[in-house]
Amino acid sequence: MNINRKASTFIRLAVTLFAIASMTVFLQKDVDAAGGGIYWGAHIAGKPPDTVSFQPGGLIYSFETLSAKKKMSIIAWGAPWEYPAGTMLKFQKLYFDNVRNHGSIPLLDWSSMAPGGAAQPKYKLTNITRGDFDAFITQWATDAKNWAHPLFLRFDWEMNGNWQFPWSSQLNGNKPADYIAAWRHVHDIFMRVGANNVTWVWAPNISTWNTIPLAQLYPGASYVDWVGLDGYNFYTKQAMPWETFSQIYSGAPTLVSNSKDSYTEITNVAPGKPLMITEFASVEFGDGGTKKAQWITDALSSAIPNRYPAIKAIVYFNWNAGNPALTWPVGTSVASKNAFATGIANPLYLANIFNTLANVKIAARR
Repeated sequence: MNINRKASTFIRLAVTLFAIASMTVFLQKDVDAAGGGIYWGAHIAGKPPDTVSFQPGGLIYSFETLSAKKKMSIIAWGAPWEYPAGTMLKFQKLYFDNVRNHGSIPLLDWSSMAPGGAAQPKYKLTNITRGDFDAFITQWATDAKNWAHPLFLRFDWEMNGNWQFPWSSQLNGNKPADYIAAWRHVHDIFMRVGANNVTWVWAPNISTWNTIPLAQLYPGASYVDWVGLDGYNFYTKQAMPWETFSQIYSGAPTLVSNSKDSYTEITNVAPGKPLMITEFASVEFGDGGTKKAQWITDALSSAIPNRYPAIKAIVYFNWNAGNPALTWPVGTSVASKNAFATGIANPLYLANIFNTLANVKIAARR
């Protein structure tokens, strides 16, 4: 960190107040020069960053131009170990190059699975620790090292939940201790080949009534660089209450809600680790986007900058995951799109200035 925490906080506050008072347009370099800022990015439509994505009409180009009106410092996508079925998926250098050339930092959701659901005996966690996939992991890690640029790796996320994933600590014959052992085994292979450009992001779901306590799943400080949390405003009038960003991540004891105080839990489990909100979004309320716009404004302009000092990066989930009822994308209404663009315009949220980022672990910037 280039300046102390109190000075950084004062600078961000002064910049914000001056912008409000004078309506001055601030350049991204102003905040970056001060050593502050939050990385920001998105998962976009569940697609990888192929070349066409960055061209006019492409998914990333359209999101940055029409919805965010600002370019991302992080671009996120996913890759399973096996895809299509029967083929182990290699390190996809082209995608990483595309993101780097755009000035963004790659964030890969790397998942130990094949196409299909959670019941995958082949990918039981004890099989990973036993060494069944060591040759594949070693080659992938070596290719990542040889790429020779920094990247975020979010390996086997939401492991505390009981849904959909073969690495879940509650499914596929797994136990919490199996998850820790598998994580450490994979991490050790990367360290052994010298893939020190990989920044490891351990990212559970927010804690609810049906999740495993985070302390039972944490691999340990020497095995994790960043921690993450996934949490959404799912709102359904019949079952789920409308929750603000703070109610999702800090708990909402006054509501009929599942959310616990995940922010406090994860910062206690991993003190001092930078926190990335690795997935977040809100559905529409059914009022033309007004309430969703308010949700976005509160998250970007109030809650994240002012209430959660551990948050150093945010990644919006701009995808309905194939379910039209999940109106998470920013562009579901004009109001929510405008709210997002206004919120993310804050110089606190860093743009695509990282095409020369040094080949080291990715550090927090505020």
